[in-house]
Amino acid sequence: MSTLAYAPDAALEAVGVHHRYRRAGASPFRRSEHVHVLTGLDITIGTGEAIGIVGRSGSGKSTMLRILLGLERADAGTVRVGDATLDVRSARALRAFRRHVQYIPQEPATSLDPRMTVEQLVTDPLRRLGVPGDHRAIVQDALNGVRLPSALLRRRPAELSGGQAQRVAIARALATGARILLADEPVSGLDRPLRDEVLQLFAQIVREQGVGVGFVSHDLEAVSLLCGTSCVLADGRIVETGRTAELLAHPRHEATAAIVDARPRLRTAPAGSDA
Repeated sequence: MSTLAYAPDAALEAVGVHHRYRRAGASPFRRSEHVHVLTGLDITIGTGEAIGIVGRSGSGKSTMLRILLGLERADAGTVRVGDATLDVRSARALRAFRRHVQYIPQEPATSLDPRMTVEQLVTDPLRRLGVPGDHRAIVQDALNGVRLPSALLRRRPAELSGGQAQRVAIARALATGARILLADEPVSGLDRPLRDEVLQLFAQIVREQGVGVGFVSHDLEAVSLLCGTSCVLADGRIVETGRTAELLAHPRHEATAAIVDARPRLRTAPAGSDA
């Protein structure tokens, strides 16, 4: 069976995306009983850059991620990679999409299957997505890329530190050949030294492998350390985009100002930006 493939530098893009959920117990026929979560979302995540996506609770971040990952179909608008529109009803299209776009979970220690070894965890998506080649060599290369020793291959998630588990999650995504990573609060719960290590790893991946990262976080300090450019999500749409330092210093939209005002004083030297 032939496999769809995207150009290595193809960007992930959402255009005019709308999505709503029906209130619990509501009639499916009454529009007033639906909650509009995304209201015209436009966002582009290209290769070779880390883009910060910040928003307060309820801004639509979780729904945005589900739609960008092809886990839900938007009510309106399109999600595309390069010139190809994603059809979530096509298993073939989803396989190709998930070889190009991968997800980094918020809590890998609990999202990684506790029954699997590190080797099995990183090999599993290669098998499911039909990635060709020597899987053992691919797994080893992926571990090398996130600076994990091969001695960890036989360990299970419970035997890993928080930082090691996060690196396994990143290696698992990169092993598929993904060119876009969507990271959901990837340093949440890590202490400052481990957080900075993981941020430096993301910066290295962007710089050396040309991978694109959509870095979703409420932690503006972490975003400022990694992302040269950021966008602010509020009421289901992007309300402000610009250089991260500029957004922090001179927010124009009230949602940006509220996020900045709610956070403690930030460090200013980005780990991975080109500023």
